[in-house]
Formats: sequence, structure tokens, C-alpha cells
Amino acid sequence: MKSFALLFLVVICGLGGLGQKLKPKKRSNGEEINFRTKTKDVCTMSMSGDEEMKLRIECRRQGMSYWCEFTGKPSVCRAFRNNPKMYWNQIAMELRKLPHACETTQVLKTTMCQKAPIEAVMKKIAAGMEPEDLANQDKSVQKTSISMRGAGRSSVKKIGKPPILPLIKPTQHGQGSENETEAMKLAREHCWESLHGFCSYIFGIFRG
Repeated sequence: MKSFALLFLVVICGLGGLGQKLKPKKRSNGEEINFRTKTKDVCTMSMSGDEEMKLRIECRRQGMSYWCEFTGKPSVCRAFRNNPKMYWNQIAMELRKLPHACETTQVLKTTMCQKAPIEAVMKKIAAGMEPEDLANQDKSVQKTSISMRGAGRSSVKKIGKPPILPLIKPTQHGQGSENETEAMKLAREHCWESLHGFCSYIFGIFRG
């Protein structure tokens, strides 16, 4: 009876150890951690991968967005395997102390994996930035140039129209000068020289 009880206890302990080995590995894939930098940049940190993991950081500041990516094998660190969430939280805490989450960081280290192999260090592989309002600025510039062109065309049309002036008939001017000449001729023929002006005036009245 005692041997049977001892054997039963050994079987139970063995099943317990097997259950611990079959426990699913703690994962951090697809998780996101939100944080703010020292200069109040709004950032999101996302993780993906299994053995070799990729970390992507995306931030926004004053109409501009920037991002960076890191890769490494933190799974070689025993502390990471035991608690990956604490590992990523430590990285987020370090990034909160920086004014720019991607500019001055080439590697990401944690205190819980200080003695881990070099492969556990997350190294930067890519980075970039982009103005968020650049497309909107281009559209506004295009609209402004189009409106300026339209205003220029309308102003040219208004200024280009010449004023309408009354036409002067040339025949009237010619007839007047002809009457004046004939009156002067008659004044020279029939009046004294001192009275040419008066006579030409009188003859002009009668002929006009």
C-alpha cells in the first residue's frame, strides 16, 4: 500500500512538471505601447517576430511624423523569456527620457538583459521622417496660383478695352476751311487792306 501511494505521488509530480513544460511561451507580438518623449512627442511602439524580433516606433510632433525600426534577438536573454512585457516596458521608459525617440538612439538596452549576449541588443536598421501637411500645403499653393491667374486675366480684360470716342467728320472741317478761304478771297478783291478781316467775317456769314 505504501509503495502504491509512493508511485502515485511520483506520477503526479511528473505530470505537474510536464504541464509546466507545455505552458505556452509568453508572447509580445502585436502588442503596442504608447508613450510620450521628453518634448511631448506622441509615440507608439509595436513589436513583431519570434526569435528575431522587429521593433517599430512611430511618433508625431507639431505637424511632422517620424519613425524608426530596430531588430535583434532578445529571446537569448533568459529574463526576456520569463517576462517579455517588462522588457518592452523598460525600453519605453528609456525612450521617454529622450527628446527624440529615433534621432539619438542607435541601440536599445535594458537593465534586465545587461549580461545577455550581444545578439539580444536591439539595433537600429531604418529611420525616416515626413511632414504630415505637405500635401495640403501643395494644394493650397496651387489654388492660390490659379486664383491669381484668374484675377490677372479679368483685370487685363477690363484695362484692355479702349474708351469709345466720338468720330469727327472730316467733311465738316474741310467745308469750314473752304468757306473761310473763299471769304478771304472776296475780302481781298472787294475791300481795302485794312478791312480784310472784317470783310472776310461778313462774307463768311453769308456763305456759311
